[in-house]
Amino acid sequence: MEVVRARGHPNVRAEHPTTLEVTKEEELTPRGDCIIAVGADKGARDLSENFKRLVRTPGAVVLMAIEVPSAGLREVVRGFGHPALTLEHPTDIVVRRSDFVCGRTVAIRADKAARDLSRELVRALRDPGAEVIVRLEVRLPPHRRPPAT
Repeated sequence: MEVVRARGHPNVRAEHPTTLEVTKEEELTPRGDCIIAVGADKGARDLSENFKRLVRTPGAVVLMAIEVPSAGLREVVRGFGHPALTLEHPTDIVVRRSDFVCGRTVAIRADKAARDLSRELVRALRDPGAEVIVRLEVRLPPHRRPPAT
């Protein structure tokens, strides 16, 4: 599991229909309608080598839990890994509804994009003082699990 710490921003709109993004960038313009948190302590490149290896396993399921502890809110997005994921972007982590893969992508074929998040969570993500915790977890299909020790 990877834990990414970020913060909210007043310009969080979370209206994008196909993507959801967390960024290390500090500022956010209203055009960034897929961005849900800024000032992250990790981009795709900073994720552990073990996470990168697992997310590239065929059939890997990626769970992205988005938490705003001060508001007591948590929402989970479910997507899939892919062997072509490079996870090399220095500032961004992106989850996509589509099959598009680039250096920012950590999951594809997700069940939610930014616009699908609860509006209560989105309101909490607009607070610049809100700590946002993003937990990324990879679950492998049973036939891909390492043998028990």
